[in-house]
Amino acid sequence: VPYERALSWQRALHAERAAQLLPRGEQPARQLDDALILLQHPPTYTLGSTSTLSNVVDPAFDLVRTERGGEVTYHGPGQLVMYPLLNLRHYQQDIHWYMRSLEEARPCSGGRHVAIRTLGSLGLEGEREPGATGVWVGGAKACALGVKVSRWLTYHGLALNVCTEMEHWRGIVPCGLHGREVASVETLLASRGEAAVPRALLLDRAATEMLRHFGDVFGAELRAPTEDD
Repeated sequence: VPYERALSWQRALHAERAAQLLPRGEQPARQLDDALILLQHPPTYTLGSTSTLSNVVDPAFDLVRTERGGEVTYHGPGQLVMYPLLNLRHYQQDIHWYMRSLEEARPCSGGRHVAIRTLGSLGLEGEREPGATGVWVGGAKACALGVKVSRWLTYHGLALNVCTEMEHWRGIVPCGLHGREVASVETLLASRGEAAVPRALLLDRAATEMLRHFGDVFGAELRAPTEDD
């Protein structure tokens, strides 16, 4: 899905939910469910709200500035991008809690975070680094996070490199971190000498695990949208 189209979906869903917010104690006639978007983008570089163009070395692809936090990053085929549109009033009104839940999930379930759990299901051990967002495997970044929270309603989210074309990262300084490597599930498994898995199969498995772990971490029941949504 083109990045700007998906961004327009998020903004529309966010605005629809923001319009329902009423003074404390009042309830809307119909409470909209939270929403979760999982997709891939064509090759695109995106800039966070405080990003600087100095970290764009070679703008080989479309460059889009967004309202999310974080520095420049890459989106492209083979990368699973998850956009949760949650009302944190139904969870915890704490942005730090939300970020760590996406990363670690300890506040929610006593386990570990959505992406770390997903990587674990794929045979890899992910970890956080103090002072840095995202998830790392063996010192290389495998998952990036960049969110926006307005009126306790979330959008933007996380991007997990599953079988991304790694040379596409060369046009930027990923997340503004000079000298740090970026990795994908595919390259990490190959570095351990594991047999290659067809990309479509690897993506399907990663998507299934990511959705499952998201539901577990946030205590959410996932269902496909209907015509009434």
